[in-house]
Amino acid sequence: MSIPTRDTETPDNEAPDNATSRTRGDRQAAARFRAALDAERRSAALYRGLAAGADANRRQIFLELAAVEERHASHWADKLAALGESVPAPGGADLRTRLLSWLARRFSVDAVLPLVERAERADAGLYEGDPDATTGMAADERSHARVLSRLREDRGEAGPAEGGRGIARRERWHRSDRSGALRAAVFGVNDGLVSNASLVMGFAGAGAARTAVLFAGVAGLLAGAFSMAAGEYVSVRSQRESYEREIALEAEELREDPEAETEELALIYRAKGMPADEAERIAATIMKNQDTALETMAREELGLDPEELGSPWSAALSSLFAFALGALVVVLPYVFAGGTAALVTAVVLASTALFTVGAVLGLVNGKTPLRGGARQLLVGGGAAVIVYAIGHVIGNGAV
Repeated sequence: MSIPTRDTETPDNEAPDNATSRTRGDRQAAARFRAALDAERRSAALYRGLAAGADANRRQIFLELAAVEERHASHWADKLAALGESVPAPGGADLRTRLLSWLARRFSVDAVLPLVERAERADAGLYEGDPDATTGMAADERSHARVLSRLREDRGEAGPAEGGRGIARRERWHRSDRSGALRAAVFGVNDGLVSNASLVMGFAGAGAARTAVLFAGVAGLLAGAFSMAAGEYVSVRSQRESYEREIALEAEELREDPEAETEELALIYRAKGMPADEAERIAATIMKNQDTALETMAREELGLDPEELGSPWSAALSSLFAFALGALVVVLPYVFAGGTAALVTAVVLASTALFTVGAVLGLVNGKTPLRGGARQLLVGGGAAVIVYAIGHVIGNGAV
């Protein structure tokens, strides 16, 4: 068997298959270009949303990142046009973009930056080896992840006039909302839903009277809410005391060996890419003021913001009300009715709430809301079903 060369004539009966193949290839390419265009537009919209909630130093960086994504989007739009396909008009921001932008404005950019960075790292190799991408697009995507990582670590370079207050700040996600309240609220709602739904379902499965189920639900709500609040207070209080001790030790080091601390700060700046002479000049300027030096070293060396170590009371109250809100969902039906009607209503409300919480968490984490909601419903609902079955067995055995 010989392999046809480029000069070999193609049989007439193969022409339709080749034409079909080319048409199918164009359709697949157009679908890929549209997906890339949509992704780049969403990224640009997200960066502009983050810019709206950022300080002046980081706003410009976010806007520059948005401009890069818009250039990428323009490239994919041109590729679509070259195929003779219509280019979709830019639409409004998607739900994830609106949610993350709102969180950035309401709490802080640092509250959502880890989530955005995680998504960028996942997409860092998106255009590697893509023949339809420009040579610089893959490098751009890789650099975005590094830029976001650097933004988490610092807040830009401060000159002597700023006294170092604009210098880098690292904040962990669990306290990036400045008080721990956001984290406590998220976990509080989830725990209230799962634990009280399981408790109420257990009593309902045992065939307990309406008043008994209602009492169990209210008792679970109060006990869980105050237990969560107390635990959150102790946790954040202990964490804050630990951070304060680290800052106190840093203050002692500054008093005992300021020269060594100055050299250390200069090395930190040099590791961030600052020229050696400029790093030494800025470090020396910062060290002239004891308070500024302590604050800067806490941010740069310890990754702590002395002004935002977390509020135990904010976290406790947030956890208390969030748990109570989640736990109340399955109690409400038994306030107004009993029997099968209350049980069915409680199941529907709990299922809806579990799915909603899971969908929101999935959306914030860059996952599909459907997947996050389904997973939360499966885990939380599964726990409630198991406890219901155990209660049913115990109740029947008691009879």
